Amino acid sequence: MERVYGVAGMTCEHCVRAVSSEVGDVDGVTAVVVDLRARTVVVSGDRFSDDAVAAAIEEAGYQLATTGARRE
Repeated sequence: MERVYGVAGMTCEHCVRAVSSEVGDVDGVTAVVVDLRARTVVVSGDRFSDDAVAAAIEEAGYQLATTGARRE
């Protein structure tokens, strides 16, 4: 499964690293791609929850702007 999340407040490579690290630690996540220009995070994996991803984004210091759009 793949989901795309909008993230508010990302402005630099430090933001990319922080979000990638936190979201990458979520159970079930196998890949994280942060697009700084689009301010999105693409999360891939087998069994992860939107709530866990949102919590990881907040732990990194950012806010979820939109919930995950599913891509299979």
